[in-house]
Amino acid sequence: MDRRTLLTTLAASAAAAAAPWARAQNYPEQLIKWVVPYPAGGGTDVIARTLAEAMRQTLGQQIVIDNRPGASTNIGADLVAKAKPDGYTIMSADNAVLAFNEYLFSKLPFSPEKDFSYIGAIGRFPLALVVHPDFPAKDFKAFLAYVKANPGKVNYASPGNGSPHHLAMEMFKNRTGTFITHIPYRGAAPAMADVMGGQVPCMFLDLASGLPIMQGNKVRVLAIGSGARSKLLPEVPTLAEVGVPNSEVFAFQGILGPAGLPAPVVAKLNADLNRAFGVPAVQKRFSDFGMEAMPGTPQQFAALSRAESKRWGPIIKSAGIKLD
Repeated sequence: MDRRTLLTTLAASAAAAAAPWARAQNYPEQLIKWVVPYPAGGGTDVIARTLAEAMRQTLGQQIVIDNRPGASTNIGADLVAKAKPDGYTIMSADNAVLAFNEYLFSKLPFSPEKDFSYIGAIGRFPLALVVHPDFPAKDFKAFLAYVKANPGKVNYASPGNGSPHHLAMEMFKNRTGTFITHIPYRGAAPAMADVMGGQVPCMFLDLASGLPIMQGNKVRVLAIGSGARSKLLPEVPTLAEVGVPNSEVFAFQGILGPAGLPAPVVAKLNADLNRAFGVPAVQKRFSDFGMEAMPGTPQQFAALSRAESKRWGPIIKSAGIKLD
C-alpha cells in the first residue's frame, strides 16, 4: 500500500470512528423510545410517562413509551441491551434488572454490569411492614414475638416471587431468625386486597402502591424500611429503631441505555432527567407516590446499583430463591 492510499484509509477510518460522536453533539435528532418492562398503568409506567413529558420540553423531541413486560423485566432489558447505542432506546430499570435478577436466574441474556450505560437514578420509595388491623399484634415488638412463637403459621403476601416486597420479607426473616410463609400474588393490587380483607395477615408494602390504605388505616403500619422516618408517616418507626439493623429496604428506579452510549448523549439525558425533578408535575407525582427523587450523576447511579446487588445477593442465595 503506497503512502497516499495509507493516509486515505487512515483518514476514512478516523472519520468513521468520529461520526457517532459528531452525531451525538446534535442529539437528539429523532424521537426516543423509552422501554418500560411492565404493563401500562402501573407505577413504573406512570413515573416514566410523567418524566418523559417533562424531559421532552428540554430535549426537544418526543419520547414514546414502549411497554415490554415479561420474564421479571428480562424481556425489556434484553431488548435495550441489544439496541443500537445511539441514545434513541432507553429504559426504566428497577431492583429487578439492577440488583436481583442476576441471582434469581441461573443465566441472564445480558450482564447488568457490562451491557448497559447507566444514565441516572430516578428515585426510590421505602417498603413498610403492614398487618391487617385485626391482627393480634398491635406493634412491631408484639408482631416479632408472635411470629417467633408461631413459626411457619403466619403467612405473608407479595406481588410475586422475586419482587422487592418478597425479598424485603426474606431479609427481615434473615435478620430476625423468623419463619413466615410466602404467598405470592400476581401484582400488588390483589396482594393488598387480601391483606386488607384479612385473608393474609401481613406483607411488606411500598409507599407508591400502599400509601392511601396506610393513611386510611385499612392496614396497620408497624415499621418502615428507610434510613429515617418518612415525612408521610412520621409516627411509624424505622426497622433500625425497633431493633432490626442493616434492614433498609426500598424499591428504586433509574434510566439505562445500551452499553457504549457516547458520553455527550449520557450527559444530555442525565442533565435533562435532573432538570425534570424540578418540574411541578413531576414533583406532585413523586409526592403522591411517596417517592424520593434521586438527582445525581451516572456514576452515582451505577455505584448504587452495584452496591444493592452485592447487598441482596447473599439474601437471595441464603433463601434459595430461583425464578427459572
